[in-house]
Amino acid sequence: MVSKSQSKEAQASKGQGKDIAVSKAQSVSSNPAKKMRFTSSSENDPSSATCDEVTKSTRGFNTMSRVVKRKIQKIKLVVEYNKSGIPHGKAAIEMQSYIGVLAHTRVPLVDKKWTQLPKDLKEQIWEAVQMAYVVREGGKKMVLSSTAKKWKDFKSTLTRQVILPFANETEKLKEPPQLYNFIEISEWDAFVASRLSPDFEAVHSEQSQRWEKCEYNHRLSRKGYVGLEDQLEETMPGEEIDRSLLWKKAREDKQGNIPDPKVAEKAKLIDDLKKQVSEGTLTVFGSNDVLTLALGTPEHGGRVRGVGAGVSPTQFFNLPRQQRVKFADKLKESVMEAMREETKKMEARAMENVMEAVRAEREILLKQFSQLIPNFDPNLLGKTPTTPITPIPPIPPIPQEQSPKNPMSDKASCSYVRALELDEDNPTNDANVDADAAENRQDETDLSKLDMPTPLLALCQSVETKLKPANETIRIHMPEEMFGTDHDTWLLSEDILQFASMVEIGSTMIAVYMRYLFDYLKMANMVNLVGLVDPGQVSSQSGTLASKHLSERLKNADRDQFYLVPYNLGGHWVLIIVRLAKDVYYMDSLPNRSVDEDMRNIVNT
Repeated sequence: MVSKSQSKEAQASKGQGKDIAVSKAQSVSSNPAKKMRFTSSSENDPSSATCDEVTKSTRGFNTMSRVVKRKIQKIKLVVEYNKSGIPHGKAAIEMQSYIGVLAHTRVPLVDKKWTQLPKDLKEQIWEAVQMAYVVREGGKKMVLSSTAKKWKDFKSTLTRQVILPFANETEKLKEPPQLYNFIEISEWDAFVASRLSPDFEAVHSEQSQRWEKCEYNHRLSRKGYVGLEDQLEETMPGEEIDRSLLWKKAREDKQGNIPDPKVAEKAKLIDDLKKQVSEGTLTVFGSNDVLTLALGTPEHGGRVRGVGAGVSPTQFFNLPRQQRVKFADKLKESVMEAMREETKKMEARAMENVMEAVRAEREILLKQFSQLIPNFDPNLLGKTPTTPITPIPPIPPIPQEQSPKNPMSDKASCSYVRALELDEDNPTNDANVDADAAENRQDETDLSKLDMPTPLLALCQSVETKLKPANETIRIHMPEEMFGTDHDTWLLSEDILQFASMVEIGSTMIAVYMRYLFDYLKMANMVNLVGLVDPGQVSSQSGTLASKHLSERLKNADRDQFYLVPYNLGGHWVLIIVRLAKDVYYMDSLPNRSVDEDMRNIVNT
């Protein structure tokens, strides 16, 4: 069964291919600059002709047949959003055109407000858009708001170009223009009658007077401020694009000139005010910024001048100018705040787990020493520690050929060193016994005695029984968009066991966790907001190579993007957050520590 809305779209599609028979062109007395076309069944009887359209050459009514074809094939385009949360790009432009077709063909031509239309009709429009495009959560309001505006503009176009010029020749308004032959006759007659009523004449006159007060009209056409901002970001990289610049550029012609003297005067004033701000002689605050000062009128609720539709004053002016952030910046800040809170919780849990692990391991060592050393006195090991242990300087890495059981890379480092309070004269048998005991402590550790969550304990037991005996590794793929290069990394059994027992965390484990974070960023469509740097390429041992890698990674980065750079000082991990447009953030879990000079040199280089 074909619905009413589908039949109207089909009629519009057929009407697009028809040629319009033109019998005679007549001048319109109310507006000599415009001429109208007429179509008639009789060439000799122009009185029976009906108004068709303005003689200005047009491309005809667009039915967006390619969208309908994709919907049949169940293919959807993904709509992208700019930093202000507004749709932009090719998919967004096409979606707006399709919304216009829906507003023309599916919404009845009635003399009502958008809020008075049935809710099920609006739901049908939203579902039609969802079938053709992937719109993010919360996009329904934007789609319906755009539909309402396009429906209102369509009625205004018919009123100004078709109905009012023939207000005294109602015979020519019996049928709708052939270009819009999908409009039903009953709807057209009712709409024409409402537009020729005295009530509408009063409203039209009032709105015309209000429109005449608009002194600074832009020249953006369809691309709007969103398209202009995209264009300026390509032609003016690295320069701050604020709303005063957008307002000025929106009123320039193709040659970069401003024909209107009044607008040119305001543009010059904007340049002067921006110069004063840069020199420090003028301070702007909140909505009282350069554009507001230049125009001389305050902002009012509902919209923000110079940024286009979809950005509310609350969103744009909720903070002082020096601290104001865009939609994407707020999102980034919320992510950072969540990361900080989670880091604090992880630190508390990790410290508690470390203390419990140290106590448990102390008991194991006491038993082992009692077995190896006759008459061993447990007091030689001191009391059970009750306060956090201060990490000692890192031990130099053992060459690979001397430690075949620990195939960690040269760039891996130790984030936690276990320290036992042993006296210098520790009772020993001989060097060979000590070496065997040290090896047995690693191989014979009872995992069941460690205080760890059951799933983690099960993982360690699986590693001990399956991966380790077979000398197998876990392969993890790192896509190019994550670290800049497409490669694989291998997780060793020692990596998992050392991490689970809070012995150390190498760069491999950090990279695995970053892969997990990357998957979440990708699902949330935030890859363009947060970038990642491979921890294995940036460490305290890398020196100039670390600086070179970091420089290559940030070469083509977005200046507003946050890059997370894990950095190992040699026994301790810190996080560096680089934002090229503003600052570098140094996050250290240990209090009262100065910034590492090697890390500072790497970032500055």
